[in-house]
Amino acid sequence: MRIIFMGTPQFAVISLDALITAGCNIVAVVTAPDKPAGRGQKLQESAVKQYAVENGIPILQPEKLKDPAFLEELKAFNADLQVVVAFRMLPEVVWNMPARGTINLHASLLPQYRGAAPINWVLINGEHESGVTTFFLKHEIDTGDILFTEKVTLTGHETAGELHDRLMYKGAGLLVKTVKGVESGRYNEHPQSQLTEGVELRHAPKIFKEDCLINWNQPAVTIYNRIRGLSPIPTAYTHLNGKILKVYKSVYEIEQHDFVPGHFLTDNKTFLKFATRDGFICLTDVQLEGKKQMGIEEFLRGMKL
Repeated sequence: MRIIFMGTPQFAVISLDALITAGCNIVAVVTAPDKPAGRGQKLQESAVKQYAVENGIPILQPEKLKDPAFLEELKAFNADLQVVVAFRMLPEVVWNMPARGTINLHASLLPQYRGAAPINWVLINGEHESGVTTFFLKHEIDTGDILFTEKVTLTGHETAGELHDRLMYKGAGLLVKTVKGVESGRYNEHPQSQLTEGVELRHAPKIFKEDCLINWNQPAVTIYNRIRGLSPIPTAYTHLNGKILKVYKSVYEIEQHDFVPGHFLTDNKTFLKFATRDGFICLTDVQLEGKKQMGIEEFLRGMKL
């Protein structure tokens, strides 16, 4: 099959590399336009573009996915199948173009956690399992017929960054299985409507800054899950001495106390912990506004509270 791959970040590169290693015929990639980033605002190429350049794969970088010039260029590649991993929402004129349709890889066990941030929300909500799903694209986002899924068991302590890497490799393997299945005709489609009856669906909307502010009035486990679910990005935060303090890692203690939630205790050497409704959150890896990320002991050596 002639395949067009669509994706942008490193998460997508691992899938693209797996497809090529498996002998799939990737005729082009579609990725985000170069964007200014960092000091000096130099144009930054996406991870997928960098990989495509290194491997001599034709690259399309449309500003608008309905641009007639882009659509003509896309059509000229005469793809049998399109594969989407960590890309933006496609208009029907794009996802409906190939004869065999367009497959998407999603980092959750659909129909649960549809949306932009499934890896974050599955940890924020303290789930015990996650996984990856492949499905055919349809009009409604993340609602197409499911092809294959693969589960992973969660420890209750991993960060979003750690789960991201697990699912990145797990998803790449599942995508190869899916493409081979579509090519050979050995696959079944499972409508998501069959899986949603009587089930409470949890969603994974885009995360905004207000979602990252720690609410110390919540239970300690709830706060702990939010911290790890937002680490390393976009990162949970609180305020300390009038500055933003990002919290990358923590541990929690369930303990009765008389402190007001948000009150902090420290020996100025080895620990800094904040009172919650039912215990404490002990910060272990932090970054104060204007400073670098550091472990709590190094942080306390440079700042007396």
